[in-house]
Amino acid sequence: MDVISYKPLWLSLCVALAGCQSGTAQPPAEQTAATLIMTSAAPLEAESAQLIGNDGFWPGASQLLVRPDSRGLQMLDAKGAVLSSFQGRFDGLDHRASEQGLLIATLDRKRQQAVLLGLDRQQRWSQPLYVPKTNFAIEGLCLYRDAARNGYVFLVGAQGIGEQWLVAAGQKLLAAPQRVRGLSLPPESSYCQVDDQSGELVVNEENVGLWRYPADAEAPLLRHPVDIVQPFGGIAEAAAGMALVPGGLLALDPKAGALHLYQRDGDDWRSHQVIALDGFDEPEQVSARATPAGLDLLLTDERGVHGAQLDWQPQAPAATPVIPMLPAMVQTDPVPHLGDAADDPAIWVNPTDPARSRVLGTDKKGGLAVYDLTGKQLQYLPVGRLNNVDVRSGFALGGKRVDLAVASNRDHNSLHLFAIDPRSGQVSGIGEVATPFNEIYGLCLFKDRQGAIHAIANDKDGTFQQYRLDGTSGSPRGEQVREFKLSSQPEGCVADDRNQRLFVGEEDAAVWTLDLRSDAATTLEKVIGVGGPLHDDIEGLALYQGKNADYLVISSQGNDSYLVLDAQAPYAVRGAFRVGLNAERGIDGASETDGLEVTSANLGGLWNRGMLVVQDGRKRMPEGAQNYKYVPWAAVAEALGLD
Repeated sequence: MDVISYKPLWLSLCVALAGCQSGTAQPPAEQTAATLIMTSAAPLEAESAQLIGNDGFWPGASQLLVRPDSRGLQMLDAKGAVLSSFQGRFDGLDHRASEQGLLIATLDRKRQQAVLLGLDRQQRWSQPLYVPKTNFAIEGLCLYRDAARNGYVFLVGAQGIGEQWLVAAGQKLLAAPQRVRGLSLPPESSYCQVDDQSGELVVNEENVGLWRYPADAEAPLLRHPVDIVQPFGGIAEAAAGMALVPGGLLALDPKAGALHLYQRDGDDWRSHQVIALDGFDEPEQVSARATPAGLDLLLTDERGVHGAQLDWQPQAPAATPVIPMLPAMVQTDPVPHLGDAADDPAIWVNPTDPARSRVLGTDKKGGLAVYDLTGKQLQYLPVGRLNNVDVRSGFALGGKRVDLAVASNRDHNSLHLFAIDPRSGQVSGIGEVATPFNEIYGLCLFKDRQGAIHAIANDKDGTFQQYRLDGTSGSPRGEQVREFKLSSQPEGCVADDRNQRLFVGEEDAAVWTLDLRSDAATTLEKVIGVGGPLHDDIEGLALYQGKNADYLVISSQGNDSYLVLDAQAPYAVRGAFRVGLNAERGIDGASETDGLEVTSANLGGLWNRGMLVVQDGRKRMPEGAQNYKYVPWAAVAEALGLD
């Protein structure tokens, strides 16, 4: 047993690796050194092994093994007796346990495919579920179960290639795996593990160190170092297999014959101890299970699997509040352009047949898309780079009445107007209104008590201008009626026609409200500031106006959530939620949302209490052009206990 202290990772490599805050600092004095005690007289013949988690799966079950011969996959009790087996030639192993059974991931050697197996409490194995063949050699795999109990497998490939696949909903395997996303991983990686509680994927890079990534399907692909090889970190020579326990990480350096222990420290890891594994022959894999006395271990080297105990109990992090995850029920066809293209939706309610209502979505690289309630694109108007869009009914255009959509056109710094046929929902361009803006950005509409429709648009410099729109001549015109300014960049806004008020978002600061009457003072009142439940950027704003209460919905882009507030002072926060993956429908969740819209209108079916539409900034499953996701308001109301 060795206790080793290291220099902090504040050398030049950490700067180059962007934000290295990993923990190789000296362990605090109050922490006692852990002792490793071997519990098996001789190694057990196996190539991979894991201790079964303490999740109430199967009394007496102790460990899973992958045998190097035709005995295949076996589950053993504490005395080594075989309780159940599945024949085949496999390589690598990971599992998740629950009261219903085990979900197991391994690699079929013969087929060179990842395979998922279920094992229930009656010792019945499911039919194998094979992940489609990859175009890279799979070096390692690991499982992840998210907050919504969806099951995923990560595949680690040669030359830095990786993939994430959805394989289960709850404990039930899907009929067919769904590819979630491709991953860019280190080029010398063979091992991975995921901490389900923190949603963190840890991957080795053999001659460099250990890296952590966010594991959630909607998370960005960002990496941070856990520890680096000397002289920049505390690893002597190499990084191989690892195991995660609450508050702790164990990782092997096979070349140095050492086991590294790390303690969770906020979002980072701090080195606790390094234990010399004398007598081991290049240990590559470790499995750990928490017990009242410390940790039970399985250590796998060239000779087989060794049992051990470690009198170390890392401090588990405090549980963090769970934000409800609501599955997307519908997704639209993608916008035509790749990259950051989709931005802001609006909902047009068909006054005679609500089931034939439309969702309008901007494509800020080319135009306006029109979708039905199933998400099918019905129209695409390639009129330019449109950013935000809003709709109001009853606009006088020449001698007829149409419903009106207005979008901010970034090509022309103009208000781009569209007529919506009240019967068919057909959308057509009717002209533009010039503005003096240099960089027009956000926009929303307002209908005053006299029935006039106003457009409120903003510039990236914080300037807002309000225009009274008129189409009685047959061509649209706009009269500026007032102007005000925020201190920094705004975008989203929404008007409360009932109460003649405007809500505006200042991206890095706050949501504000002011009187919308054109002759009123432009005095800003703070609704909510950044901090606490609201994470910048503040993006889309929408207003749900129900029979009993009105709610303001905000895109809290910084933590991929949506915040709901009372729309009347004192603007009490009613809660937050996220839009997550729908495994049954094969729809990914939503993240990095720019614009959103909501209606309280009864659109029938799922939408009988209204509908929320959000822009999805990271399209997954499959990866591709951005789109919009639909969520029943009834699900939001139930999750947050709203009227």
